[in-house]
Amino acid sequence: MGSNLQSHVRLRPVDLAREHGLSTQAIRNYEEAGILPAARRTPHGYRTYTSLHAGALRAFLALLPGHGHRTATSIMRAVNQGTDEEAFRLIDESHAQLLDDRRTLQAVERALGDLEPLTAPEPGAESGSGGTFIGPLAGKLGIRPATLRKWEDAGLVRPRRDPRTGYRVYDDADVRDARLAHQLRRGGYLLEQIAPLIAQVRAAGGLEPLEAALSDWRGRLSARGRAMLTGAAELEGYLRERG
Repeated sequence: MGSNLQSHVRLRPVDLAREHGLSTQAIRNYEEAGILPAARRTPHGYRTYTSLHAGALRAFLALLPGHGHRTATSIMRAVNQGTDEEAFRLIDESHAQLLDDRRTLQAVERALGDLEPLTAPEPGAESGSGGTFIGPLAGKLGIRPATLRKWEDAGLVRPRRDPRTGYRVYDDADVRDARLAHQLRRGGYLLEQIAPLIAQVRAAGGLEPLEAALSDWRGRLSARGRAMLTGAAELEGYLRERG
């Protein structure tokens, strides 16, 4: 229906709602939020919409998958207020975030590819209660113990304490996190950038399950990029109609 609408055609909220499977209340909410231009009212107070409102609704719904509700709302509000430059800035920010997410994914994939298989602990490295002390682990990674303590402060590793000696003890998961952090640091990533990646590894339950998560992550980034293209096309059509 939307493609055949003319600018002089008067539409009811239900007409816009039916096209997209929405409720009439949702249409009213979108108008109140500034997503749709303000509707004219009949002498009896009923809202009437036009093809311009239909175009705004299509643009908003197309922007949602790529930019999210908050940003899509802000983009449409900016356009309807005549501040197109603000809308373009918001779109640019979304694209920049997508690019940053892609780079993060690539960094994790490279780091995983560069990790060597775990080897048995060196003699004297075990704590006696299952794990590795800070000195042997630092030596194996080629870093100073102080660096591991700094990573602990940043949340990259979470060693437990030996109840008898109070020394830090790194179990297999800690060693894995330290090796991944070391690889990412060599790639130039900051500690605050590495922390959420380590959290992803922990949430996935290790490196092996993470590989499936990375594949899903890659697919979601591609879908987001394509959704942004669709949203841009609909928004451009709405801008043209607004003149």
